[in-house]
Amino acid sequence: MALLLDMLLGFCQNYFGFTFLANQYYAALFIVGMFVILAQVILLGFNIYLRHLAKRTTTQFDDLIFDQTKQPLFVFILIFGVRLALEHVGVIGSFTNLIDSALAMIFLYLVVRVTDVAIQTWGDVVAKKTDTPIDEILLPFLHKIVKAVFVIIGIIWLLHIWGVDITPYLAGAGIAGIILGLALQDSLKNILGGISLLLDKTYQVGDKVALENGEIGQISDIGLRSTKMVTYDNEVLYVPNGYMANSRVRNYTRPDPSVRVKVDFGVEYGSDVGHVQKVVLKVIDSIEGVKKEPVPAVNFLSMGDFALKFRATFWVETWGLEFPRKVEATEKIYNALNKAKIGIPFPTQTVLLSKAGRVSRSSRKSVQIFKVKE
Repeated sequence: MALLLDMLLGFCQNYFGFTFLANQYYAALFIVGMFVILAQVILLGFNIYLRHLAKRTTTQFDDLIFDQTKQPLFVFILIFGVRLALEHVGVIGSFTNLIDSALAMIFLYLVVRVTDVAIQTWGDVVAKKTDTPIDEILLPFLHKIVKAVFVIIGIIWLLHIWGVDITPYLAGAGIAGIILGLALQDSLKNILGGISLLLDKTYQVGDKVALENGEIGQISDIGLRSTKMVTYDNEVLYVPNGYMANSRVRNYTRPDPSVRVKVDFGVEYGSDVGHVQKVVLKVIDSIEGVKKEPVPAVNFLSMGDFALKFRATFWVETWGLEFPRKVEATEKIYNALNKAKIGIPFPTQTVLLSKAGRVSRSSRKSVQIFKVKE
């Protein structure tokens, strides 16, 4: 760079007659003025190019880049000219290191601004395509990570400029990084789990889910570290995203919000199966909110210990209607069976006693019927 600068100064002296450039101090001022003009020309050309590019693009990326970088870019070019001017007059040492440090910080500041604009533009594009809160949660995290990385790079760069041997510090930083990684293992797992949940759209706010441990509730918020779930007892559960990402979660809202309602009941032996099914289907048809498709059904499942076991199934529009419709169906089925004179047996247990004191009992429950064998 110094050789090119000397060639430029010589060219200006020989072809333009700038004899004052023979004085190194006047030459230094000329260099500074030349870089001021250069900075203005670069910014003007940059602006014209971006305006031309903006006509071909639908995003504001180019406009944001120019707005965020024009001032620091102008300062960077100006300070770089001052750096060359001081070097031309022989000023070196700590003052030069100070200017180099300023140039390094301004350069990193430019890179951080460009990166922030790129992340924000990407987030806006993602936000338009999805209804997930990924742009609200992930983008601030990425901004912080980028700034932290460039702060570390800046510190290492400054130490190098001032001639500090950074090898011992790098070794110590490596050991500290290992210790910190082990200490923050669970937190990092939760953060990465949150990112994967947001990207995969495993569930969204408002979905009804069942955790692997049996807890059921509605997702009210998806954070970067944990997911907030509200149970039907109005209790708030904060579930780590690492657990949510690595466990089996049942989502009742996917692939669509309709839910099948199941009501189990039993009737006494000797009942007409077809008649039972007709009575219960009539009850289901009278319940408001039951979908016509899929068709409601009453299935004879098995012959139990003391009852013929049936299951009535029907579909409702949303999972929010599941519980109230199940309660309504259970009550109406019970009343309809009684009205139709269809018996609902009690769980029974038969105990046979002999004179010898031996006992034989059948596998029935609750109500005990004692018979003495004479």
